[in-house]
Amino acid sequence: MDTHKVGSDTTVLADSLEIPGIGHIPVNAYVLTAAEPVVVDTGLSIADRNFVNTLGSVIDPADVLWIWLTHPDRDHTGGIFDLLVAAPRAKVVTTFIGAGIMTTERALPMDRLYFLNPGQSLDVGDRMLRAFRPPLFDNPATVGFYDEKTRICFSSDCFGGPMPTAELAESGHANDLKPEELRQAQLLWASLDSPWVHVVDPDKFRTTIDPIRDMAPEIVLSTHLPPAVRMTASMTDTISMAPDADPFVGPDQAALEQMLASFEPGGLPAAT
Repeated sequence: MDTHKVGSDTTVLADSLEIPGIGHIPVNAYVLTAAEPVVVDTGLSIADRNFVNTLGSVIDPADVLWIWLTHPDRDHTGGIFDLLVAAPRAKVVTTFIGAGIMTTERALPMDRLYFLNPGQSLDVGDRMLRAFRPPLFDNPATVGFYDEKTRICFSSDCFGGPMPTAELAESGHANDLKPEELRQAQLLWASLDSPWVHVVDPDKFRTTIDPIRDMAPEIVLSTHLPPAVRMTASMTDTISMAPDADPFVGPDQAALEQMLASFEPGGLPAAT
C-alpha cells in the first residue's frame, strides 16, 4: 500500500487489484485528520494486507474517533475489526442496512455503531461532514460525504475507473490520464459496478448528479480512482452518459477455459 497526502489534511491509503482484461482497479481508504480524526473505509479483505500497520504510518490508530464505512463490501472492510481493537474510542459511521449486511459474516458491535443517513451531517469538531447518496453505487448502504472545510467529496465507488498500471492506480492522479482515456475508464466502471444504470430513467438518474454539481468540490476522492483535482465538471458530465453507454458483458465459460489453457502448470502464463 502507498500513502500520500491530498489537500491540507487528508491522506490516501492506496492499494489496487489487477483484473485481467480490465486493468488495475484502485482500492483507496482515507484518513481525515480533523479535530476528531476520521478513517474512511478500511481496505481490502486480503490476508497479506495489514491495514492497521499502514494506518499507523499516518496516525496513531488509538487517536481515531470515527470510522466512516461508505458501504460494507469486502474491499471496504478489510481492516475494520482490527481497527476497532486498535482504536477503542472509535465509532463506525454506517446505516441500518449497512450494519445488517455486516451481520451476514461478522456483526459489528452495536455499542460502536453510529447510524447516519444521506442528508444528515456528522460534526467532527472542526467541520461538518455532510452525508449524501452518490449517483452510482453497487450497494444499497452506500453513503459518501462532503467535507465543507476542505471542499473534498468522498464519493465511495462513484467516479471509479480502472487504470493502465498499478503505479498509476496507487500513486497517480486522475489528471494523469488523457480526458478521453479517463472518460472511457469511468464509463466502463459505471457499467461494470452499477449495471442498473442501463435500465433506469436517464433523466431521473441525471437529477441525482445535481447535488455533486452544487457542491462543486475542489477534489473528488473515490474508492476506485486516484485523486481527482478540479475535475468535477468533466467527471459529472461523464457519469451523466452512463445510462447510454455500452453495458458491460463479462467473460463466459469458453473465455475462462481459454484463459486457463494459456497457463502452464503452477499458474504461470505459458511462454510465447
